Amino acid sequence: MDYKQTAKEIVTALGGKDNISLLNHCSTRLRITLKNDNKADSAALEKIDGVLGVRKNVQYQIIIGNDVVEVYQEVNDIVGNIANEDEQDEVGQNESRQKRSIGSTILDFIIAVFQPLVPAIAGGGVLKSILLLLAAIGVMDDGSSTYQILDNVGTAPLYFLPILVAVTSANKLKVNPLVAISAVGALLLPIMNELIAGNATFLSINVQEIDYSSQVFPAILTVLFYAQMEKGFNKITPKSIRVFFVPMMSLLLTVPTSLLILGPLGYNFGTLFSSAIIWLYSHLGWVATGVLAGILPFMVVTGMHKAMIPYAVSSMSGLGRESLYMPASLAHNIAESGACFAVALKTKDKRLRPTAISAGVSALFGITEPALYGVTILHKKVLYSVILASIIGGSFSGLMMLEAFAVVGPGLASITMFIDPQNSMNIIWAFAAFGISFVAAFIAAIILYKDETIQEEKSEIAKEEMDKNKDVILESPVKGEVLPLTRVNDDVFSSGLVGDGLAVEPTEGQLTAPVAGEVTMVFETNHALGIKTDNGAELLLHIGVDTVKMDGKGFHSYVQQGDRVEQGQQLITFDIDQIKRSGYEATVICVVTNNNFEVIPSIDQGNVSFEDQLFTVSQLA
Repeated sequence: MDYKQTAKEIVTALGGKDNISLLNHCSTRLRITLKNDNKADSAALEKIDGVLGVRKNVQYQIIIGNDVVEVYQEVNDIVGNIANEDEQDEVGQNESRQKRSIGSTILDFIIAVFQPLVPAIAGGGVLKSILLLLAAIGVMDDGSSTYQILDNVGTAPLYFLPILVAVTSANKLKVNPLVAISAVGALLLPIMNELIAGNATFLSINVQEIDYSSQVFPAILTVLFYAQMEKGFNKITPKSIRVFFVPMMSLLLTVPTSLLILGPLGYNFGTLFSSAIIWLYSHLGWVATGVLAGILPFMVVTGMHKAMIPYAVSSMSGLGRESLYMPASLAHNIAESGACFAVALKTKDKRLRPTAISAGVSALFGITEPALYGVTILHKKVLYSVILASIIGGSFSGLMMLEAFAVVGPGLASITMFIDPQNSMNIIWAFAAFGISFVAAFIAAIILYKDETIQEEKSEIAKEEMDKNKDVILESPVKGEVLPLTRVNDDVFSSGLVGDGLAVEPTEGQLTAPVAGEVTMVFETNHALGIKTDNGAELLLHIGVDTVKMDGKGFHSYVQQGDRVEQGQQLITFDIDQIKRSGYEATVICVVTNNNFEVIPSIDQGNVSFEDQLFTVSQLA
């Protein structure tokens, strides 16, 4: 894979680097928040070499696989430091940013703040669990200075969690991270803790005694308040003194406010949050863990499992352990592995077997995306097996009151996260849940999963090969004047980046199917759609240049994704005059997006009608 080229095409398909407001990654996916989702071209993203798939909820999740770090680095080089744009540019971007629901905005903020914390917390937590294991088997003395130093290394990310949260919150809110760290750091100063412990007052108001180390919510509230102070003072402060006056006044107002109001509010909220989970667990017990494990396949596919991270981090920082999400994740992760290995053993599909084996290994070590996207969600019997085994394994974990002591994807390599120095059986129950989930999924998949019959496979393959070898002739999708792509006023299309084809300057606002096939995508603003022809060619029909900005006004679609259409069937009507009044060009672009097909024009210029041949699509040898 050419990482640089892949990154360049991803940024282009997302609407350019100026449309990206947040960039990070997990073990297999780029996670990107856009300023305007309507500028992104999901169809183009799907076609990029190296992109295994695209999922969209609050963020764009671009599935890369094992090369995600390399692609992320190249994308990051293109995008630059998006966390520190100047204020004037930020104001302009906010004006063009699309409106989001309150729920989407909150979830976007949660992901941006908590997702980057996971590596540090996971690394420290696993280190501490390994030290416990070494002490338990007599390799190290837990009273030695070497052990204590290493234990403090593992403790540091959790102890300084408020500082880490200050960084991620400030980056998300686009304020000065160093001043934000200073505001939160003031709450952690040893001398400040001594003052608070000594019944301190500020302006005759009592300061509540709270240990802010390892606390998440006080830090978030502090940075939220600081962000408002910084932005407010930036507007009213002369530029000549802004460099010191804005930070000084922001800190002067933020820290006392945090000590008196925000800190106690965040601390009590965190306590209530953890108490609610504990109440749920204590009243539903194994049922809660089993149900959560059973729905995790759907949560991971949609990315909604990230909403559980604040709870896990809060529980770990407040209680030092977590007894719901991590045990449920262990059951689900290992169930994915067991099901994949069963499929690999049973299938006769030479393409599916290696995919299932590699996905099974990844899931065994706590990374389930390859299993989910490569096997589970593509075969419903496998999905049923995973859900059943996850419920069984999760319920067992709940019955045994399994507890985790690190926030990291549970798997074979991280199983030490379940070592409890106060309960030696905890790790035993973790191994038992591991085995139960694997065996249950393996047996269920062996029983439920079946390949297509040999005859059906041969018939389908023969039909596909016959269809793929056929050339297809495309008729013009609109009436108008034919143009070469090079004359389209859009660099993405005119450069051939999306694919080869032709354009038509329309005289009537009606788009018809240029060829028979399946509708693979209808853009939500109805200005573009995709069709897959019977010979496998994938077409993109795009009405106008930058017409996505019209938000669907003047466009009406008569088809939806999954429809079978015939040549000449009406697809979309559009108002040419309204497009032009809005300041955009109405040029209709028709391109073939997969590069293993050749486009042979039937006409280079002149006027065309609906039944006139536009070009022929032929599969390359």
